[in-house]
Amino acid sequence: MEVRTRFAPSPTGYMHIGNLRTALYAYLHARKNKGTFILRIEDTDQARLVEDSVKVIYDSLAITGLEHDEGPDIGGPVGPYVQSARLPIYRQHAEQLLSAGHAYRCFCEKHEKSEDPSEEEHEGVILGYDGRCGRLSEAEVKANLDKGMPYVIRQKIDHDGRTAFKDFVYGEITVEHKQLDDQILLKRDGYPTYNFANVVDDHLMGITHVMRGCEYISSTPKYILLYKAFGWEIPEHIHLPHIMGPNGKKLSKREGSAALSDLLDKGYLPEAVLNYIALLGWNPGTEQEFFTKAGLIEKFDIARIGRAPAMFDEVKFSWLNGQHIKALQPAAAHALFLKFYPEKILKDFDAAKLSGLIQGKIEKPSDIPAMVAFLTALDENYSTELFINKKNKTTLEGSRAVLTDLQALLSGLSAWDHAAVYGAVNSYAESKASKIGPIMWPLRIALSGLAVTPTGAIEIAELLGKEESLRRISVAIGRL
Repeated sequence: MEVRTRFAPSPTGYMHIGNLRTALYAYLHARKNKGTFILRIEDTDQARLVEDSVKVIYDSLAITGLEHDEGPDIGGPVGPYVQSARLPIYRQHAEQLLSAGHAYRCFCEKHEKSEDPSEEEHEGVILGYDGRCGRLSEAEVKANLDKGMPYVIRQKIDHDGRTAFKDFVYGEITVEHKQLDDQILLKRDGYPTYNFANVVDDHLMGITHVMRGCEYISSTPKYILLYKAFGWEIPEHIHLPHIMGPNGKKLSKREGSAALSDLLDKGYLPEAVLNYIALLGWNPGTEQEFFTKAGLIEKFDIARIGRAPAMFDEVKFSWLNGQHIKALQPAAAHALFLKFYPEKILKDFDAAKLSGLIQGKIEKPSDIPAMVAFLTALDENYSTELFINKKNKTTLEGSRAVLTDLQALLSGLSAWDHAAVYGAVNSYAESKASKIGPIMWPLRIALSGLAVTPTGAIEIAELLGKEESLRRISVAIGRL
């Protein structure tokens, strides 16, 4: 059996990481099994459509490298792949259910509740519809139709029964039908609800594995009943655990979940985004955390998707992003960093050299401006306590003596590059029978005014140049 998975977003906003994780898992499962990954645009909720959202979907999949095999932009054998272009198909199947007695026309005047369980209920919705229109006689239905009364088509559910199904992640689930209402299948405007269109499209498009968030588990019995009503084979259902934010609430549009675009703007790499969200609900069964896309395809197994909610940890995410930045070619890292450098850095410093020096220290390129600010402006009011380091046994008096000696030594250098500066400092350490650490520590503090810097003292001196380096050493001596 060919594995066929789909990503079916609604163009109602940005691409957030919950949606992207669903796309990623569906993509990985298809690729792992040499199957087909389909993109379907679910635009039946016309009131919530957001301009340019379809473009956001295409751009997000392209930049993360989740290539689809069939979809609106490239076609395929089971199109159209946009739901608003499939309205006659839904009408035909709704009428098929009417004829078979598995659905009925509802003429009631009431708000139609949202059929997307990820969304809040609309104000004024009457919940738990009692199925009254399902008890109308044929004559009453005909009379209402003759009057031109508008109607929706509802699924007819035997509320005395129960439905059992096996979810790949959550196992056997049984739901009493009395907990289900007769959901709307086709709205008055001829558009299907989310629940109905999903079932019809997943069957007609040959989807073998349906992946979606675990909030849809409660609606799955209705889907199962529709499959059975049509006499269709039921696909594998794989419900994914929630992704929780730092506040303990499920990440969602309303809770301000991280948008892919925001993460990219901060300098998170697409490869790191995929790597991290893959681990939000799935684990490889080993201690490995760093994955390329190819590595994820090789290792991914839906059997290792867990039930427990996953916590979005920005600290771990940033660390993982740093690992991917380290793995970049130097030219690629420099290209990434360029848009984050302040104008003065680009004007007064060798930015390519700086990129090479800090590549191994960067986790989020958005941190670069603060990280390199000391190069363009030394805060001369830094605490002299920074010169005290127990490990290196540096003291205020000792630091002042070292810096006084280095000032005289370095001022006499005719060349000012890494080799020249390091050679001079190293020779000084040897002349004092000292390790290099107790010499480098006060020099780095003097040049930066910081306890932590993205690179070492010699590299900072080379970037600053001779004149500015000596000026800062002089400032430090004066402070001490």
